[in-house]
Amino acid sequence: MKMLAISGSLRAQSTNTILLRAATLIAPPSIHILLYEELDTIPPFNTDLDVEPGPESVSRLRAALRDAEAVLFSTPEYAHGVPGALKNALDWVVGSGELSGKPVVLFNTSTRGEYAQASLREILKTMDARLLSDAEITVPLLGKDLMAPEVAANPQFAEVILSSLGKIASGL
Repeated sequence: MKMLAISGSLRAQSTNTILLRAATLIAPPSIHILLYEELDTIPPFNTDLDVEPGPESVSRLRAALRDAEAVLFSTPEYAHGVPGALKNALDWVVGSGELSGKPVVLFNTSTRGEYAQASLREILKTMDARLLSDAEITVPLLGKDLMAPEVAANPQFAEVILSSLGKIASGL
């Protein structure tokens, strides 16, 4: 099974990216998770440019989404919403439909991110993504200053992540 993991943060040491990296480290051999790391290369959405083939970075995003059997999102919250870079990237795939019917799961690294999660859910529902809410998780990493291998090695965190991945795999 192929999953694409997308962090809504551009920060190098983002807890959201660290959580997704930890998932790539502990995923069972039957699940391959590719961490999408080109969010900062996506140009501002412009309907005049939303033609095939379109900007190269947008084509790569669309191809990665098409190739994935499921998508994991983990995003911080900015001003009670989804970060602009993530929203911009999603705008590029509204018309092309790569998320339509695609199983999607939200990961969260803070119990305080409720507005961003709700906003992202609404955006993804509008795009016809298939939200697997029973596989959503919150792994409280905010303020813990851990790296991905440390998150993956933590039995409590690993159990939550592996449980989610198992629910995704069984939900397909």
